[in-house]
This record gives sequence, structure tokens and C-alpha cells, in this order.
Amino acid sequence: MSTATARPKLAAEPREITGKAVKRLRQEGRLPGVVYGHGVDSSNVSVDSHEFDQLRRQVGSNALVDLSVDGQAAKPVLVSGVQIHPVTRRPLHVDLFLVTMTEELTVDVQLVALGDAPAATLGGGTLLHPIETVKVRALPDNLPRSIEYEVGSLTDFEQTIRVRDLTIPADVTLLTDGDEIVARVQAPRVIEVEEVPVAAEGEGEEGEEGAEGEGGEAAATGDDSGDSGDKG
Repeated sequence: MSTATARPKLAAEPREITGKAVKRLRQEGRLPGVVYGHGVDSSNVSVDSHEFDQLRRQVGSNALVDLSVDGQAAKPVLVSGVQIHPVTRRPLHVDLFLVTMTEELTVDVQLVALGDAPAATLGGGTLLHPIETVKVRALPDNLPRSIEYEVGSLTDFEQTIRVRDLTIPADVTLLTDGDEIVARVQAPRVIEVEEVPVAAEGEGEEGEEGAEGEGGEAAATGDDSGDSGDKG
């Protein structure tokens, strides 16, 4: 079986509707998109929304898809971008990059952490992932869909996993700086609780009595002033 035959397939139709009018397309179950590539004119297309959802779940990112537009011969494309609705999380638009199988592509590849970090699970720290993707270059058929790494080596808060520690396929060129930190465990935050001095027994009651006494003296002074005024 050839590589081309093994690729998932996606059918598209030419699209003349553009701008705000594409809302009607979405209501009809069609997802608007554009096909573009090096040295070719871009073209507006639409694909079946349900079919595209199933395709995304099946292949993930950086997977080549055989795209057939209006029943013509299929050509390999890469799903280079998907615009997502911020509330419904449904696709609104898709960019399909027409690839040349003999030309290398530069893409971002998702990093996937495996296992448990002892410094987090036993030491109470927080596992952090400062970067979640790395940039690589490879021929279309060699593009990795993800790069996995183990976090079991993070046994204390000083240890880190860097880009140079990742296992990269031989036919893939890593472009991200090797010193970039991929994962580390942040030490638990220590909260200092300030001790509040406990009042001696009876101290609060004495203070209350003093306040009442001051109020009584003020009232008496007022009465005396009033009496003096009457006598005058």
C-alpha cells in the first residue's frame, strides 16, 4: 500500500460565497476554507463540517490529508490553521496548505508529557510546562504529530527537562533553542502565618468598662453644664 493511499481523504467544493455571507454556509453544515501553497493561486473552498470534525479527531495535527476539490485528482495538503469559535469551540474556518512532497516544511509540534514527576507527586510541587510546542523542519511524510517525553527524572525542584533532552527522529531537524525549558517542578509556596497575641483573661472586659466610664463622665459633665446654665 502506498503512502498516498494510506492518507485520510477529504472532499471539498469550490466556494464563491465570501465575507459575512459564509454564515449561511455554516448553517448548511459546510465549513469555509482556503487552499493555498507556494507558487499557486489560493482558492476558496468548503468542506462538510461533520466530516472535517471526524478527520481532526482521527489524524490530529501535522498530518497529511488527500484533498479532492470538485471531484478532481486528490492532492496532499496540511491543515495549517483552524479558526475556532471562542464560545462554542466549533471550527469557523480552515486553512489547507498544498504541499510538495519533496520540499521540507517548518511546523510546530505538540509536546506530550508522560509519567509522574516525583517532585510534584511526592514533594508537593507543581509541574510546569513553560513551552508546549517545538519548531521542527522535515519532509511532509516525516513530520511528527507529537513528541513525547518522560517527567520521571524530575525528582527535586532543581532539575529541569530542556529541549536538548528530547528524543527527535533522525529525519527531523529541531529548530527550537536546546536550552529552552520544557518541564520543571516548582517548589510549594510557603505561607508564613503571623501570630496574633492572645489577650490576657479579663483584659477585654476591663477595656470595655473603661469606655463605659468615659462615656458616663462625659454625660455627667454635660448635665453639670446644663445645671449651671439654669442657675444663671
